[in-house]
Amino acid sequence: MENINILLVDDEERFLSTTQKLLERKGYTVHTAPNGMAAFERLKNHHIQVAILDVKLPGMDGIAILKKIKRDFPLIEVIMLTGHGTVESAVEGVKLGAANYLIKPADIDDISEKIQEALEKRQTISAQSDKRKAYFKKLKFRLGVGLLAAFMLPYAAFFAYFQFQFTATLKNTGRLNLEALSNSQKNTVDLFLQERVVNIFSLFHSIDFSLNPSQNNMQNYYQDLRQVSDAFIDVGFLNTKGIQIGYAGSFPYLKGKDYSNENWFKTLLNQERHYYISNIYLGFREKAHFTIAVRQIIDGNPYIMRSTLDPDKFYMFLRSISRGKEVESALINKEGHYQIVDPDRGELLGKSEYIPPENIESGVTEINRNGDAILIGYAWLKETPWALIVRQPLNIAHAGMYQSRRFMSIILAVIFLGIAAGIWFANGRLINHAQGAAEKSDELRHQLFHASKLASVGELATGVAHEINNPLAIIVATSGVIRDLLDPEFNLHPTPEDIIKEIDTIDSAAFRARTITKQLLAFGRKNEPKLLPCDVNQVLDDVISGFKEREFKVADIEIIRDYDPGLPEIMLDHDQIRQVFLNLINNAGDAISGPGKITVSTHRKDQDIHIMIKDTGKGMSAEQLSEVFNPFFTTKEVGKGTGLGLSVSLNIVEALGGTIDVQSLEGAGSSFTISFPIHRA
Repeated sequence: MENINILLVDDEERFLSTTQKLLERKGYTVHTAPNGMAAFERLKNHHIQVAILDVKLPGMDGIAILKKIKRDFPLIEVIMLTGHGTVESAVEGVKLGAANYLIKPADIDDISEKIQEALEKRQTISAQSDKRKAYFKKLKFRLGVGLLAAFMLPYAAFFAYFQFQFTATLKNTGRLNLEALSNSQKNTVDLFLQERVVNIFSLFHSIDFSLNPSQNNMQNYYQDLRQVSDAFIDVGFLNTKGIQIGYAGSFPYLKGKDYSNENWFKTLLNQERHYYISNIYLGFREKAHFTIAVRQIIDGNPYIMRSTLDPDKFYMFLRSISRGKEVESALINKEGHYQIVDPDRGELLGKSEYIPPENIESGVTEINRNGDAILIGYAWLKETPWALIVRQPLNIAHAGMYQSRRFMSIILAVIFLGIAAGIWFANGRLINHAQGAAEKSDELRHQLFHASKLASVGELATGVAHEINNPLAIIVATSGVIRDLLDPEFNLHPTPEDIIKEIDTIDSAAFRARTITKQLLAFGRKNEPKLLPCDVNQVLDDVISGFKEREFKVADIEIIRDYDPGLPEIMLDHDQIRQVFLNLINNAGDAISGPGKITVSTHRKDQDIHIMIKDTGKGMSAEQLSEVFNPFFTTKEVGKGTGLGLSVSLNIVEALGGTIDVQSLEGAGSSFTISFPIHRA
């Protein structure tokens, strides 16, 4: 204990002093810090084994400190301490490498116990590390000897073969390098153009998109494009007649212009592809530029968002991706007119001295100009019918190879003498990396073990609390109804049958709560689903009716039922499928801000039954949609969801032989469709 240094970080002075004294009585050496900056000063000046961090700290919070400790001091074990414990913060801390988690007020014995667990974990890892070091030391020696034996003899043969082949392949290498360069630049230019198309297309999905955009909207679109690339000159929005009804940029007089007779406009409307990249042209502005236009079908009509790009900016981009000495790159169209060119080589729309064949995707040719041999590599772009032309004088192209040959001969001779040391060094690094990976694997296994425990607790606590609260709420609401029925002031004169009906509702909710507590007591035992004939429509009504429907009515959310009355009964676990329906309906309600609708529909399709729960809420982005079933992923605010509901629901549905499909669009709501086979295999 006397050699164990503890760092206690908390902004409550009384807690710091009290806990420090109690831990020192336990035999620990305790250092304290009121904030993150002071904590790192202590870490630099003292050999700390365990750090106890409060999650809520001024400035840098506990999670941020944890991340920095794990990065700069990976051998220090961390225990998170908070008065505001949540499943989310607990799981996040353990995911980031915390050894454990305590909630204030924590008993000093609990704190000491967690410290001992963290130290034992570190000691276990250290013992494993010593054994691993001995193993990898032997492995390093054996593998090094084997590599030396395997490489020395072949190396001598390789050296002779290299000298023989180098001369034969010298000329082809220059051509191959230039062709590879032209293809590489072609791919980069294609990617640049694709990105610009995506930038323009994304404007259709802007939150403030409108078929009658205001000038402020257009200016925002323009600023968005300029932030992505300064090559964008302007942005315009065209209606179905080709009239530019929205514009922002350097040429405001273009607003209202009719582009219906422009070649790019006609081509875009008639082609299958939803975008078009034009050749360089002068247009209405009488200045060289080229247009990228994107077509979007809205309500059956084509609308176009277009932007023009500055050829000079495009040339600077092309120049930035060029490699090698005296290599010139240019873009020409099928007619041989320059689209992008070095001003010293030619001018825009001028004629190129060389036009590559259209039927060959890429290649290299050699031409002579004024007695000088010039290699020209070319590659046709995929995004637009332009060819990328790369020029390099032949003497420059091969000069590097000759120089490389001389250097390679010297280097190979030196390597031949020093190969043993090189192999040994490389082998040592390889083994060290493998050893480091094994150590990280052990560390990760410990972290995942803690994370899995917390995840199980979080899932259990969330599910049980949610399920028990519902029947309790029904009992409270129904007992209130009975009081109203018996209150003389309301003059309702209830019959015994009326009261018995309400009591039956209370009994049903109580039995449901009892079922949940039984499941809680049986937690940890693997139980197969209890499959019984199930009327899907009836289960949905049980979930929706009563308190849940009244709750939504208060929130101004309308529930629409659209059931297929002819659905056959199917084999399901009633309690599990009720939990799935409740999760999806609750999520639908949470997604709606203000008035809205939740549509619950069922229908039969071939040999399957489909249950759809659709809302008019905020919807999800494509990125959110791809992660929606991942554990701990949630679109709700921090503290309002664990991110386990949909993951658990998916597991239940798949265990019952069904599937879940989700469709969503930002601002337009989401729909979840559950499918079950009528006849189980």
